Amino acid sequence: MTTLESALGASTARLEGRAKVSGTARYAAEYASEGALYAWPVPAGIARGEVTAVHTDAAMADPAVLVVLTHDNAPRLRPVEDRTLALLQSPHVAHRGQYVALAVATSLEAARAAAAAVLVQYKADHHDVVLTEDHPGLYAPEEIDGLWPGTREHGDFGGAYAAAEIRTDAVYTIPPLHNHPMEPHAATAVWDGDALTVYDSNQGSTAVQHTLAQLFGIDAGQVRVVSEHVGGGFGSKGTPRPNVVLAAMAARAVDRPVKLAVPRNHMPAVVGHRAPTIQRIRIGAGSDGRIRALAHEVVTCTSTVGHFVEPAALPSRMMYTAPNSRTSHRVTRLDIPAPSWMRAPGECPGMFALESAIDELADICGLDPVELRIRNDTEVEPDSGLPFSSRHLVECLQEGARRFGWHERDRRPGIRREGRLLIGSGVASSMYPVIIFPSCAAAHADPDGQYRVRVNATDIGTGARTVLAQIAADALAAPLGRVHISIGSSDLPEAPLAGGSSGTASWGWAVHNACAQVRELVERSGGSVPAGGLSASADTTEDIKSGQEYARCAFGAQFAEVQVDTDTGEVRVRRLTGVFAAGRILNPRTARSQFIGAMTMGLSMALMEASTMDPEFGDHAERDFASYHVAACADLPAIEAHWIGEEDPHLNPMGSKGIGEIGIVGTAAAIANAVHHATGVRVRTLPIRPDALLPHFAHFA
Repeated sequence: MTTLESALGASTARLEGRAKVSGTARYAAEYASEGALYAWPVPAGIARGEVTAVHTDAAMADPAVLVVLTHDNAPRLRPVEDRTLALLQSPHVAHRGQYVALAVATSLEAARAAAAAVLVQYKADHHDVVLTEDHPGLYAPEEIDGLWPGTREHGDFGGAYAAAEIRTDAVYTIPPLHNHPMEPHAATAVWDGDALTVYDSNQGSTAVQHTLAQLFGIDAGQVRVVSEHVGGGFGSKGTPRPNVVLAAMAARAVDRPVKLAVPRNHMPAVVGHRAPTIQRIRIGAGSDGRIRALAHEVVTCTSTVGHFVEPAALPSRMMYTAPNSRTSHRVTRLDIPAPSWMRAPGECPGMFALESAIDELADICGLDPVELRIRNDTEVEPDSGLPFSSRHLVECLQEGARRFGWHERDRRPGIRREGRLLIGSGVASSMYPVIIFPSCAAAHADPDGQYRVRVNATDIGTGARTVLAQIAADALAAPLGRVHISIGSSDLPEAPLAGGSSGTASWGWAVHNACAQVRELVERSGGSVPAGGLSASADTTEDIKSGQEYARCAFGAQFAEVQVDTDTGEVRVRRLTGVFAAGRILNPRTARSQFIGAMTMGLSMALMEASTMDPEFGDHAERDFASYHVAACADLPAIEAHWIGEEDPHLNPMGSKGIGEIGIVGTAAAIANAVHHATGVRVRTLPIRPDALLPHFAHFA
């Protein structure tokens, strides 16, 4: 491969592509371990209470079953901050689906049968699992994740809103949503004395390494976590999950390797989910559509064993000019599985509400929705007052409108019709902050002209391995074929997790610095490499402090065209177009895949995905793909992803912004706005299903 083909900005194929399509890429449960056993967990059958007895005689009657672990006989764990990992340590049940036992056997089938044969008795307590807007347990957290204040006020919202010529006031609701990556959460654990090796499906093996070391009371150097190939995560694998802890516990208990893959129908209860949100948005504006007052107030929930707040009001602090604003979060603890990260946490649900409200404002003002957004653009972040390092939202809106043919539409809703189909189009803006974490990397030049780059990055299907190799090749001024990159193991130089669209910016900066140093060493040696090779390492802890005098975000605009069947109420998306300003695009092939994948997930959120909390049973009713619907190929229209050239010197040496999440952020709102344009019906609760539309269709007959 030539240097030109490996240069940043080239559409380079995934380096691991052949291994994946040929089946030689190994995932967490596929590593061969001599004498490996299989584990199958037993979920709690109550929503709150105590385990009073666990009867294992029937399970142990099968000679293939070695042990059934319970809170009475499981290895003791040290406490860690994440209390969801205190597995089998006490009889207390905090939510339905919490693991209360673990069967270990010589085959997967025997382990599953043994788990089904375990009889658990409980003393059930009253449970509280339903979020309401006036729940008596609601409180306002001072901070969210230790990063953002829970409530922010600027100016005089109340006075400005009351004085505004035009006012909107609406509530938008989103149900619980679940991560369902293709590869389930899985782990293979092997003990060698007090040394532990685990092959785990995660988004960051360093965090798993340190957590396991703390849980089992050993040094982090005694734990090796391998996650070379990961089949998706979407946030649910961003922190250690029960699979890796239980596998390690079982392996220690039986002194043999143990494999554990979380059953698909267990995942909603044990690997996190997007918490439901009830969002009230009020906008006060002038007749020209310019926003004078904006309030975004969020009600959501967390669990009794964790504290995660969906930061859905954050986008309203940075999206549009709003001299008088109020953004707040209120949360209540419920007896539910612990919510956690899901693709674009905060921005995704928050922008659905905000961009729907902006569309409603445009309707009231009689303005084109694209024009209204442009009128309220801002050069400084409203919340912090910092100037944006780059902000090309207006260009994204304008370019998207041109590509989509936006200005050909009749603004009036319910006008365009094809037989029984109503046709409409909608738009929404999108944004995602630039996040960069400290990272380490190492590079080595061999005498034969080959280069080895080491960094504990994780490729969860994004193409990170390939882009990092391109960054290395660019910094080394070497062909991509000479660069050999190692990722996905905790014994590599420490690096942050793959999350928050931060991976390439964080890891890539360290890789660039290490490789630039090696290139300089080679040049100093006259272009030749001595027998022992030349090495360099980098740590970006100090480097990433630059650029923080700016607000740094990626922006975009999504346009959707839908058809709505007036007989059935079915909504189908005909077209989706996204245009993004995300810094320098390092690999168009993998970038386009990320944008399209995220927009697909946004379509799924808009029309299909939903989970129902059963108030009596205390669990999410939709726990598999038969009942929790996600978009399949047949559901997808022609999706186009484009970007504008953006040069931003305040980011990192590559000039890149994160792209993994921004594509989902505006999609659901664009589709909901298109449904309103098609039908005249404003749907403020996702997903948009036929029963929300059919009662309004009598006049279309």
